[in-house]
Amino acid sequence: MILNPKFPLYLPGVENSNNDHVTIIGASLREDITILGYFVSGNGGLEIKIQNEYKTKSYNSFSEILEKFMKDNQLENIQRLAMAVPGPVIEGKSSPVRLGWNLNIEDYTRDFGFQKGDMLNDLEASAYGMALLEDDDLDPIYTSGHLEKGNVAILAPGNGLGEAGYFFDGKYLRPFATEGGHSEFSPRTNVEVEFYQFLNNIYGIVSWENVLSKTGLFNIYRFLRDVKRHPEPEWLAERLSGGNFVEELYKAAVEEDVMICKIALDTFLEFLAREANNLTLKLKATGGLLISGDIPQTIREYIDKGKFYEKFKISDKMEEMLRHTPIYLIKQNHTALKGAALYTAYYQN
Repeated sequence: MILNPKFPLYLPGVENSNNDHVTIIGASLREDITILGYFVSGNGGLEIKIQNEYKTKSYNSFSEILEKFMKDNQLENIQRLAMAVPGPVIEGKSSPVRLGWNLNIEDYTRDFGFQKGDMLNDLEASAYGMALLEDDDLDPIYTSGHLEKGNVAILAPGNGLGEAGYFFDGKYLRPFATEGGHSEFSPRTNVEVEFYQFLNNIYGIVSWENVLSKTGLFNIYRFLRDVKRHPEPEWLAERLSGGNFVEELYKAAVEEDVMICKIALDTFLEFLAREANNLTLKLKATGGLLISGDIPQTIREYIDKGKFYEKFKISDKMEEMLRHTPIYLIKQNHTALKGAALYTAYYQN
């Protein structure tokens, strides 16, 4: 995997030959699946040798998963550890709510004998990992053909709502994390006020993550079913409760033409366009908007790109800026895993 020139990342260690042939374990921690990979650095990129997945809830700690990965693959004397975690990282520590674990990179570095360890927010790690994407991993919604010079925003709905960005310093893009997914959701129409009240009775404070996530899509669906009284076929209720909710809802919308599912997806995508607008404005992301995450990847074929773009650029005074912002859907997964390893390999000289 080599760096894509569309992403001129600030990675000063790329020029240092001491960062070649470095062995790295990368880890992407999620509430459902934790993915670990064994990487070797070289020529400004990475080669992945091994990748395994583990059911997160089957283990009591990340240390158990890391130990199993190393034993399963007979890995010894690994030089560096890179972790991507679904929550804020402060001074090498994180306590992601969805994991229920207290994580400390110093503990893992010491206990497993790594020379160096890094822990990043998962979407910040993804921002680094996107520099390893091929051009055909970028599906344009609206674009002039390349990322313009300027800040770039990243929006990723999945188990939660990840939001991050790249600051453009005039030469390089520098990724940074935010916790913008936890900012408050605001309704625009009378129906959305009803939806807000529905969520307010459940959560109290209603965040964008309550709307744009796997739980958020379910919230939209059950509001349509329970409050707006859209009919739900009996077979659909069984399918949704027994399988992957996002995938089953998507299939019902596309293959079975079930109206409540189509309205749920349309509503989700309208909210996605609106929060994409918000994030682009807040970061002044004239360089572009990247949409990633499990849900957009699952429903990618359903997205009406023209309609999304029209919803995205609605603004009181900033439509001129928004309508020239390149927008890409990311088709590739596991960018957090690769990005964390890339950061650990080359961020420092």
